[in-house]
Amino acid sequence: MPDRPTLVLTGGFLGAGKTTLLLRAARLLHDRGMRAAIITNDQGTALVDTRMTTALGFDAGEIAGACFCCRFGDFVAAAQSLLAVRPDVIFAEPVGSCMDLSATVLQPLKQLFAAQFRLAPFSVLVEPQRAAEFQQPDADPHLAYLFHNQIAEADLVLLTKSDLYPNFNLPTISARRVSALTGQGVAEWLDEVLGGRLSAGSRLLDIDYARYAAAEAALGWLNWEGELRLETALTPAAIVGPLLERLDTELTRAGAPIAHLKIFDRAPSGYIRAGICRNGDEPSVVGDLLASPARRHELVINLRARALPAVLEEAVARATAGLPATLRVLQHQCFQPSPPVPEHRYHKVST
Repeated sequence: MPDRPTLVLTGGFLGAGKTTLLLRAARLLHDRGMRAAIITNDQGTALVDTRMTTALGFDAGEIAGACFCCRFGDFVAAAQSLLAVRPDVIFAEPVGSCMDLSATVLQPLKQLFAAQFRLAPFSVLVEPQRAAEFQQPDADPHLAYLFHNQIAEADLVLLTKSDLYPNFNLPTISARRVSALTGQGVAEWLDEVLGGRLSAGSRLLDIDYARYAAAEAALGWLNWEGELRLETALTPAAIVGPLLERLDTELTRAGAPIAHLKIFDRAPSGYIRAGICRNGDEPSVVGDLLASPARRHELVINLRARALPAVLEEAVARATAGLPATLRVLQHQCFQPSPPVPEHRYHKVST
């Protein structure tokens, strides 16, 4: 089946840099004359990652409202729908709190859909600063459980932000180094996962699903989308920068540790995406910083933090109240994730 696209699942904890890496890899494939598509995933709707993917011109599928394992049929349908654009590679980015993907996604793909998709080794991204935090004695036990199990089932482990942390290592784990910002290691990673020399889904975990459910529920989850109409035109950067700062301040004041906060603003003149992975972080920013001012903006907020949903709702309400605009909220969800109930769960590695 020479026309089968390669399906590349790339996991990792919240804020590990999955979307940024996949978009960099998709651009690199484009430069090689290959076509890439991306499937995004989230526990809620209104996804910043999908907006970013389409803003950069890539074909995208989206699984919203649950993880790939709990909506496996929808995930496969999304991948099948992308076959119409004849991609060489389909990247798939599972929810950052998700684990046990080898048993619930990779094995059924190998067993049931090998005729339609090649399957690449499962890569898990690790952000060095987050890894260092989870190695501390006072690390949150719920989130550390998710983090360490994600690494344990990986076929390949990638240390991200290698430009900032060139000497960081994980004890007893051989990891590749990549930087989506500089491009370091990205081409080599692509060659490795597309080369067909490594097995996909080579490891299975013994997961306590009650503990897994409690770990996911330790995070509050907020997805918000609104439309802004300003009397005085502003650039996307002038909207996102102050809003991110206000949200960081409100969450810090409320004692809510941020796991990942992303804001996307799109105006007719361009877009900005900014994010932080912890309170007080220097934001990572991509997009058109020189976009001209506009009066109409589309705004999306994705927030995950170690706090009750009501705390996140109040913080976002306070922060958005300061926007110099007439605001129309289009979508608003705030919740703790439900216990995972996968459609399939294999107990042996499929060949």
